[in-house]
Amino acid sequence: MYIHPLSDVQSKNIGEGSRVWQFAVILSKATLGINCNICAHTLIENDVVVGDNVTVKSGVFLWDGITIEDNVFIGPNATFTNDKKPRSKVYPESYARTIVKQGASIGANATILPGVNIGIKAMVGAGAVVVESVPDYAVVVGNPAKIIKYIQE
Repeated sequence: MYIHPLSDVQSKNIGEGSRVWQFAVILSKATLGINCNICAHTLIENDVVVGDNVTVKSGVFLWDGITIEDNVFIGPNATFTNDKKPRSKVYPESYARTIVKQGASIGANATILPGVNIGIKAMVGAGAVVVESVPDYAVVVGNPAKIIKYIQE
């Protein structure tokens, strides 16, 4: 495991072979699997589970309620949200659950709304705004994101 000295890693649940780069923040209750790459300028909150072999590129914040399964790629500045009715200083009893399933890829600057699931090996195009769950193997693009094809495995 490698943790850059300029990162703030509070969690003890970091898998073997994972790398955490400068200015990343991982809160104490977060779980990170083996062989992950957490790039610079990222945040992983407490109620977050990251699987094995996951890449989280720079500028990504994983908020409470998000689960990232194995072999997922999250591109730079992809944005996750977890509160369906955000207001300053008003906190929900629980946050919407979002799951990115195994082998999925999320392009740069995509936005994932709360409670949305991204299917197995699905691909979210750069800049897409995902407002509803994406089926397994689907490729989605646009705002709002629409299916343009399915990936053959």
